[in-house]
Amino acid sequence: MDRRSFLRTSALGGSAAAATTLAAPAVAQGKRQLTMVTSWPRGFAVLDDAASYFNEAVNAMSGGELTIDKKAPGELVGAFEVFDAVSSGQADLYHSADYYFIGQHPAYAYYTAVPFGATAQELTNWYYHGGGQDLHDELGSIFGLKSFQCGNSGSQSGGWFRKEINSADDLNGLRFRMPGLGGKVLGKLGASVQNIPGGELYQALSSGALDGLEWVGPFADERAGFQEVAKIYYTAGFHEPGSGLSCGMNLEVWESLSDQHKAIIDNATKATTAYQLSQTLANNGAALERLQQQGVKTLQFPDDVWDAFGKASAEVMDENMDDDLFARTRASFEASLASSASWIQKSDGYYVEQRTRVLGG
Repeated sequence: MDRRSFLRTSALGGSAAAATTLAAPAVAQGKRQLTMVTSWPRGFAVLDDAASYFNEAVNAMSGGELTIDKKAPGELVGAFEVFDAVSSGQADLYHSADYYFIGQHPAYAYYTAVPFGATAQELTNWYYHGGGQDLHDELGSIFGLKSFQCGNSGSQSGGWFRKEINSADDLNGLRFRMPGLGGKVLGKLGASVQNIPGGELYQALSSGALDGLEWVGPFADERAGFQEVAKIYYTAGFHEPGSGLSCGMNLEVWESLSDQHKAIIDNATKATTAYQLSQTLANNGAALERLQQQGVKTLQFPDDVWDAFGKASAEVMDENMDDDLFARTRASFEASLASSASWIQKSDGYYVEQRTRVLGG
């Protein structure tokens, strides 16, 4: 299904959902435009793609009555300032990765990714069917926000390096870009961790300000051009096994919307998550082949490095357990993860193992 067909189908689905859930017809409010600030430069694969898809879906579902003016970093506020802009009412909504905002509250990490956490499917299982969305709303209400999942980039790569990582000692002193709790894990292992906006990463890596970085995956990383300045690429990482993107709306703005427009926003975020994850996964394989053709060496971290990641991850996760909302979010997340993983391993996991054995590849 192409993008246009998917949007039409989503619009129908959104209308159907609104029709079945609203107790009475919504009162039309006329045309309305919302200002959305994003953390992504225009044209960034996967991330800006998700923000743009969300905009198009809202427009299609509303028949043009509800539109979004999307602002890239620097057009209104900086990439990491979008949370405060929406919380304060300077903008109506943001599109970003919520783990950028763990300084506001550590529980925000769960709505992007936590070390050794959920795959994309497991994250959406928890979010929509295991209490994750209710906890996101509770967290957002502290800051005057109504929150949504709005995209997922799937499993993110271990990152780009100038030299191979043969032991955990090789991480000591490494100047590396990694946000969220994953970055805190690398910090425990001696890395000098930096959180740099996506639009500044190529320059930081090419200038030598960074020794390495993680971004998204082959499709997005290729478009960013990292293969031009680094040639060692670890394809699996511990830090983001299924990275959710988020839309946060100013709570007063949300409450001012009609029921119909609320249903449109809600269904557009769900459509964005489904479409953008499939877009990423459909393109990563071919992009990885192109990277290899350009001389990129693809590797996996040794088991003892994974063990070091695991030990440091457990320490980082435990450091926030004195916060009640973090503790409740973690408990909810891990209960859902255990339930999902049990079935997935016995079904999809075993099937893929047998398919590879029988058919090869």
